[in-house]
Amino acid sequence: QQGKINLNSASETQLLSVNGIGPTKAKSIIEYREQHGNFESVEQLKEVKGIGSKTLEKISDYFVV
Repeated sequence: QQGKINLNSASETQLLSVNGIGPTKAKSIIEYREQHGNFESVEQLKEVKGIGSKTLEKISDYFVV
């Protein structure tokens, strides 16, 4: 858990610190959170535009909820 980024409180800057997340994906994650409420699991990132299974595999270790 230590050093992991909480998807439900992460700022755009924190999201951008993850390799594989650029400005567009960071904004999409924040927009998704604003529209749908907090993430219930890291897997839920797949519902965010631009994030598929392969991307999720690469980035999921960096996040917690």
